Amino acid sequence: MKLPNLLYKAYEPLLWSQIKGGPRPHHIGLIVDGNRRFAKGKGLAQNDGHNAGSEKLEDFLRWCWRLDIKIITLYGFSTENYSRSDDEIEYLMDLILEKLKYFQVDPVIKEEKVRIKVIGRKENLSDEMNEEICKVEEMTRDHDRFLLNIAISYGGRAEIVDAVKKIATEVKSGDLDIDLIDEQLFGNYLYTEGIRDPDLIIRTSGEERLSGFLLWQSAYSELYFTEVYWPAFRMIDFWRAIRVYQQRERRYGR
Repeated sequence: MKLPNLLYKAYEPLLWSQIKGGPRPHHIGLIVDGNRRFAKGKGLAQNDGHNAGSEKLEDFLRWCWRLDIKIITLYGFSTENYSRSDDEIEYLMDLILEKLKYFQVDPVIKEEKVRIKVIGRKENLSDEMNEEICKVEEMTRDHDRFLLNIAISYGGRAEIVDAVKKIATEVKSGDLDIDLIDEQLFGNYLYTEGIRDPDLIIRTSGEERLSGFLLWQSAYSELYFTEVYWPAFRMIDFWRAIRVYQQRERRYGR
């Protein structure tokens, strides 16, 4: 639902007063969806939608930091996205590459002490992409206030398969006793090793599914779906998600 500017300005402080004292998620998973449909609705080229979506990320990060939300995991490019046209894949990879380079010079990343980590099947990425990933991860490895995970060439099933292969290799070599394998140990072989599971997962554009995102880690995550396309996602849309999160009772199976 879109609000006129005057109504928006009146609604924003009201919404803030409702959420500012409530519990905040420690870790948010973010599925950014709707870039192409946003562009089509505006009569723009498809790539203009991807550009707008890339720019929106910086706003979202600042909204999270304002609420002291420590971890954000962004679904940047899935293994299924490789089925798109070569031109679109190339454009998306170029956008991601530009963003990784930008983070290396963005003073806010240093000021806010944001560590950046890329998760996914990096072996499927270009040498240039992997070089920039290494640079930004090395530059931010000592940052200890916030963590931004960027899932590139990522699939939840692929992550689980890769974890199983690592475990099987260690069992076969005798380095791991099969009787020691439990859920906690299995988590140590995932791309997100040592990272707390997401408390809240947000997906834009009206689709109500995870599409392979953090399948293992999302077992007890709260899910929030909004019809707003990602490039049009506003701070009050984010605060609404936080308000819904605060209204839910997290039982963890109890």
